[in-house]
Amino acid sequence: MPDIPASTLSQIERANDSGRTPVVFIHGLWLLPSSWDRWAELFEEHGYVAVLPGWPDDPQTVEEANAHPEVFAGKTVGQVADHFAACIDVLVRKPAVVGHSFGGLLTNIIAGRGLAAVSVAISPAPFRGVLPLPLSALRSSAPVLANPANRHRAVPLTFEQFRYAFANAVSEEEAKDLYETYAVPAPGAPIFQAATANLNPWTEAKVDTENPERGPLLIIGGAQDHTVPRAICEAAYHQQQSNPGVTEFVEIPGRGHAITIDSGWKEVAEASLGFVKRFA
Repeated sequence: MPDIPASTLSQIERANDSGRTPVVFIHGLWLLPSSWDRWAELFEEHGYVAVLPGWPDDPQTVEEANAHPEVFAGKTVGQVADHFAACIDVLVRKPAVVGHSFGGLLTNIIAGRGLAAVSVAISPAPFRGVLPLPLSALRSSAPVLANPANRHRAVPLTFEQFRYAFANAVSEEEAKDLYETYAVPAPGAPIFQAATANLNPWTEAKVDTENPERGPLLIIGGAQDHTVPRAICEAAYHQQQSNPGVTEFVEIPGRGHAITIDSGWKEVAEASLGFVKRFA
């Protein structure tokens, strides 16, 4: 049995016993699996069964995460991708996979390994071959990239940094609520891996975009996203168009990087659900 937490194994057992199609939700940096709770409820209302594995060593709560940031340090893209692959391998039915930000990158990787029935990558972090580096994306990554030592650390965001990178498209009041409710430290390594992916032929931040077993893929972007602007989403979409499977791109107007957790989350969740329903 892979090294999977008991809480995740319980979710997987429930999914296997249900006979329903599982939907695996993959969160990105500075968030926890609980950021998907409302999405999980919506998908289950429509007949799916949700599985929220989390990254290796994810704490259960935001309070615990902020009290013990060291548990996040050192996690790499390859390590986390292998963790999700191990979780999916225990599922009886091939799942739909939905991921946001670095979870979107992981979704692309998992789909490229042929492990997903259908995938939705929301504001996905860039992988090798995605060339644009907009200034807003660099500024959003600056809290990590400004110090090379952060590669081996867990890095929290200040409210001002979170406001720019995640919550620029919502009110100040909502931004503060999102920060207090969801924000946790994150490993620095994946940011460095994504930033250098096009310089490193052996990078872990790479995707098999041509695997015919990839399955249908939807990429969703927010029109006001500072962290993953349209240029990055479009470049990922064009890279994925070499695949024989269905590949689609949708941009949601007026939305930033908090697209999965802010007050407009349901619009994005329903767009994702609609795509999943077409194929699973």
